Amino acid sequence: MTTEKLQACAEALRRHHFETAIVANTQEAFERIRSVVEAEAPKLVSFGDSKTMRKTGIIDWLRDNGDWTLLDGFDPQMTRPERLEIRRQALMSDLFITGINAVTEEGTLHWLDMVGNRIAPVAFGPRKVILVAGRNKIVADRTQAEERIRSIAAPQNIARHPGFRTPCAKTGVCMDCNSPDRICNTRMEMLRCYPAGRILVILIDQDLGL
Repeated sequence: MTTEKLQACAEALRRHHFETAIVANTQEAFERIRSVVEAEAPKLVSFGDSKTMRKTGIIDWLRDNGDWTLLDGFDPQMTRPERLEIRRQALMSDLFITGINAVTEEGTLHWLDMVGNRIAPVAFGPRKVILVAGRNKIVADRTQAEERIRSIAAPQNIARHPGFRTPCAKTGVCMDCNSPDRICNTRMEMLRCYPAGRILVILIDQDLGL
């Protein structure tokens, strides 16, 4: 991924009313997220699971700061029903942070989720949303975005959950299964940001996440 392609992707996102920033690494991403959080001064903050986002270290910082309440729907000390309830509450958070499965050079964003707790707050609810994506998430168009999700993101994500029994857990390739453990249930593509600037997309010039 060249600098020119990163810039072109960022410009396409801006034309579609996303606030967009390019940073060199996860440390710069952390600094950018922190500055936005401090400027927004939210009362409630939450997040959707993302290896890229966690790599920035922002969750530890949010957890250690007493200026807001952090809704953590991934606390391993909670039962699954308790975690799901927290994720429901995240829909009403003031600020939400997560990652993206694929970003196109046309300026659109793409996800495929199991429960939908990551994509629902991105679409509506929180007043401010911050999304992070490594350069490896950038693809040409919608077709390549779907292919990336099916061939890379979904099979590698299921590998993180050894208790899930799906065909892709064995083959490493999406089989469009009907397994009870299927994690590919809800697809979302975001074509434009409304209202303008509600979503900040941070493109990181590193290969990160799934």
